[in-house]
Amino acid sequence: MASVHVGISGWRYKPWRGTFYPKGLPQRRELEYVSGRLGTVEINGSFYSLQRPASYRSWSAATPPGFLFSVKGGRFITHMKKLADVRTPLANFFASGVLALEDKLGPLLWQLPPTLGLDLGRLTAFFELLPRTTSAAARLAEDHDERLDGRAWTAVEQDRPLRHALEVRHDSFHDPSFLDLLRAHDVAVVVADTAGKWPLIQEATAAHVYVRLHGDSELYVSGYDDAALDLWAGRVRRWHDDGHDVFVYFDNDAKVRAPHDAIGLTERLADIVVRPTTEED
Repeated sequence: MASVHVGISGWRYKPWRGTFYPKGLPQRRELEYVSGRLGTVEINGSFYSLQRPASYRSWSAATPPGFLFSVKGGRFITHMKKLADVRTPLANFFASGVLALEDKLGPLLWQLPPTLGLDLGRLTAFFELLPRTTSAAARLAEDHDERLDGRAWTAVEQDRPLRHALEVRHDSFHDPSFLDLLRAHDVAVVVADTAGKWPLIQEATAAHVYVRLHGDSELYVSGYDDAALDLWAGRVRRWHDDGHDVFVYFDNDAKVRAPHDAIGLTERLADIVVRPTTEED
């Protein structure tokens, strides 16, 4: 059956302390606090640098069964290499500890820079490199370079499918051939609400739908009022009813809106949203 997961992009934000997070809550318990209220988060630190297996394992240990992490792919792959000649960088990414999340590993997010336009050949080559199972990712991870020597994680206890989502930020991607390519490779185009700054493509191109809500009227700042949350709840229900797993992440973190908006959307989807198992359940 299709499932719905609602959460936030990242969880370590200083302005949230004493507002969303209770005063005095230790920083090391912030993820635990989030996971008691929402069913998923995006790991964004992986975009800026390769994380370590110990970090992924500690994040997994801080969350209850059923919780999922989406992991953002490294900017070295997407922004510096621009998806070209990235077999070794991909191996490094998967060797860095992503697979240590095991059954809590959700979709992988690949965000393109605004300067990168549509290049079907480049995208095809990249999609063909992407592993589609955790076992395939572990095999790829074994080809890491010397930077991961002594710290690579290539173990997989159980083979599981991997899902990928692509976020684009150039108007040239408004092209039917792009959507056809995504469907051929079962890659979800990110439905990105960016207050009109970048493309908003509301097509389901894979078995899952991936939504990032960056701000209703002002990028990263504005929240979603009741009418906007009702609108997005309706869209999520339609995708779900069509048989798609749906992942929604609020990235409007600047004014401490993201966690409250995520909770608001969760409440509107209470009958279909996945909630993690807690000790009280």
